[in-house]
Amino acid sequence: MKKKYTESQEQTARFAKAMGHPARIAILQFLASQPCCFFGDIHDVLPIAKATVSQHLKELKDAGLIQGTIEPPKVKYCINRENWELARSLFSGFFMSRNEKKNS
Repeated sequence: MKKKYTESQEQTARFAKAMGHPARIAILQFLASQPCCFFGDIHDVLPIAKATVSQHLKELKDAGLIQGTIEPPKVKYCINRENWELARSLFSGFFMSRNEKKNS
């Protein structure tokens, strides 16, 4: 019988993988500091090419950490608040459980 990972382990790993690049952390920090913004605003604060910004945005969107709304001819991005709170809870629980084991 094959052992399976829990849903929270799968989700935590998905969020961690999506956050596993400094540009994505910078994007998340930028988006978390405001309600929403357009692609050009994000590109202006990062020292990388537009195509690379697009790739990072896609990874964050696929993981559910951000959402994009098409407002022709632009795309507006913002934090997916529901998944942001889920990620906070999952990571908090993960790190708390490790600290409790260490202190035992």
